[in-house]
Amino acid sequence: MSRWFNTAGPCRADKHYMLSPSSRLPDLKQLIAQESYFVIHAPRQTGKTTAMLALAKELTASGRYTAVMVSAEVGAPYSDDPGAAELAILGAWRDTIADSLPQDLQPPTWVYTEPGQRIRACLRSWAQVSPRPLVLFIDEIDSLQNEALISILRQLRDGYRGRPDNFPLSVGLIGLRDVRDYKVASGGSDRLNTASPFNIKVSSLTLRDFFAAEVAELYQQHTDDTGQVFASVAINTAFNLTQGQPWLVNALAKEIVEKLVKDTSVAITHKDVLEAKEILIARRDTHLDSLAERLREPRIKAIIQPILAGLELGDVPSDDIQFVLDLGLCKMDPEGGLTIANPIYREVLPRVLTITPMASLPKIAPTWLTKDGELNTDALLEAFLKFWRQHGEPLLGSTGYHEIAPHLVLMAFLHRVVNGGGTLEREYAIGSDRMDLCLRYGSTTLGIELKVWRNKKGDPLLSGLEQLDSYLARLGLATGWLFIFDRRTNALPIEERLATEITITNRGRSVTVIRA
Repeated sequence: MSRWFNTAGPCRADKHYMLSPSSRLPDLKQLIAQESYFVIHAPRQTGKTTAMLALAKELTASGRYTAVMVSAEVGAPYSDDPGAAELAILGAWRDTIADSLPQDLQPPTWVYTEPGQRIRACLRSWAQVSPRPLVLFIDEIDSLQNEALISILRQLRDGYRGRPDNFPLSVGLIGLRDVRDYKVASGGSDRLNTASPFNIKVSSLTLRDFFAAEVAELYQQHTDDTGQVFASVAINTAFNLTQGQPWLVNALAKEIVEKLVKDTSVAITHKDVLEAKEILIARRDTHLDSLAERLREPRIKAIIQPILAGLELGDVPSDDIQFVLDLGLCKMDPEGGLTIANPIYREVLPRVLTITPMASLPKIAPTWLTKDGELNTDALLEAFLKFWRQHGEPLLGSTGYHEIAPHLVLMAFLHRVVNGGGTLEREYAIGSDRMDLCLRYGSTTLGIELKVWRNKKGDPLLSGLEQLDSYLARLGLATGWLFIFDRRTNALPIEERLATEITITNRGRSVTVIRA
């Protein structure tokens, strides 16, 4: 049976197209040889479990180590009962070890001591009889919280000095977060904020995304198995959209080869990748949904909202910036600070935030369509003005992202427009003080810029016209819309300020200015 692109659970070389798991963690074997304890943290579904399972198997096969990957997840329900967490975890570990290692490398019968000592005691007894040094990878460690988590970290720290004869030679903690972000309800915080319970760690590593050449290598495996070719422009598009995020890379290809282009004699094109991207975003599979759920967290909102609004970050703790980097939600752009990690995430986040405003919209008749089903932009503008006059301000309270509430309500309205067969693309960046929208429907493309007039700021008209001029130039358009949302506390009532005017930019483009 041919292999397939995997989007759920660890990859297996006999079933899935996959890259070398250890290539993205090149220094790990050296850390293990140096008897190090370490942390590997990376976003979900980036290949952590696959990589560590493969490494454990490789280390054991070398004859030098007894290596195994276990999970702490079964202890999660017992966050405030360390004893119960220990029993659940050790029971699961015993089964995993039995399934993973030959009989001569398995631990003796574990004798359970007092609660709070069981992990240390069992690992100690195993290390003492093992014919090889023990290497233990503990997955899902950050699924534990509070007393259970602290207890296990301290037991590992306590046993550390006995390695390698009386405790594992090397231990790796594998999870979504670095140690300081493990959840512990103490001191008025829900985070540990320190690595002290596991201050024996030598290094905190993260698993990088795929390089462009690795995406090509992964897709080539499908070509080798089936004969179906990915055009080079399709591979480049997939990398540009995903920036090598492993789940997205696999999900795009899976959607294409299993749903969109099932005939292996047909080559996969740039358009196929774009169509698959739209399907993934609209469907919001588990990976994208769980990422979007993060937007509710205050520390995430404090970073994402300014990015969407084009504002400066302000006084955001450096730990919070590191947190969104560790989640894979953002990345540091070499040319311009913090940005959303890839174009697909960049599209998902504002779409998620428009769900509540969309659900709150009244019924709107599609008066903006011609008899031929084309978009009439004049009718669309008239429909929006009527909608905004009646419903705009009440809907601003339908989102928790108040800085971009007007943006979200407008996008919710425009999603109603494109649901019949168009697309709405967004561009935004930290410090740009704007959001750009590109609405495509049939043969019509409409470039839109959104600006906000805030307290103690001047009228953003001139800067908006200049910025929109550049945006329209990139789109190859001669006309566009500029929205200026007046959010000043002394703004006129909406009935008095809602107005439109047509002006000409410095480059001769016609712009409809909508003051809302």
